[in-house]
Amino acid sequence: MRGTLEKIIDLLPGLWLWRTRHPHWTDDADWDPVVTSVCVHAGEEIALIDPIAPDQSADVFWKRMDAEPPTLIIVLKPDHVRDVDFFVERYHATAYGPYLFWRNDIPKVRIEPIEPGNTLPGGMVALYDGRGRNETPLWLPQYQAILFADAFTERQGKLRVWSTPWHKERVLSALHKLLELPFQFIIISHGQPIHDRAEYEHALECPPWP
Repeated sequence: MRGTLEKIIDLLPGLWLWRTRHPHWTDDADWDPVVTSVCVHAGEEIALIDPIAPDQSADVFWKRMDAEPPTLIIVLKPDHVRDVDFFVERYHATAYGPYLFWRNDIPKVRIEPIEPGNTLPGGMVALYDGRGRNETPLWLPQYQAILFADAFTERQGKLRVWSTPWHKERVLSALHKLLELPFQFIIISHGQPIHDRAEYEHALECPPWP
């Protein structure tokens, strides 16, 4: 893959993200060209979530990455394979992700499967979002944050749930259930990446993004 690095954002000590222009974006895509990847220090682990590798000209990124190499690479959703192979091979990290992938986008490296309820190394917990897209959002207890792949999107400054045919039947109950966790903010891949708990609650009351 390889994308153009747009920005690095430090959220908390041990939790930062980078914004990269997606190299496969096209004009007819229903999402912005710049997407988010996350780095989290969890216990003794350093995990990259849904990472896209910036091109080699992004010196500030690669110096930071090489100074504290990742030990885990985590894929939250089948179509977020992105650069898992590259990062696993470069840093000899262990990969986690879905047990199923799209037939034309299958990682070459071994992927340890994740299912809702699994606790990963470092204490991160895979969650259930009810959307039937084989996505496992990730709960980060020490940061009081939840990471999502595509369950949410930001449109025109508002956080929205991405639509599925069973939004009322399954999705809303699953996302309301996550309010039992003491999270203060969420991080999403598409659109403005950081949203607080109040925005999350408001998104559940809005119609899903079609």
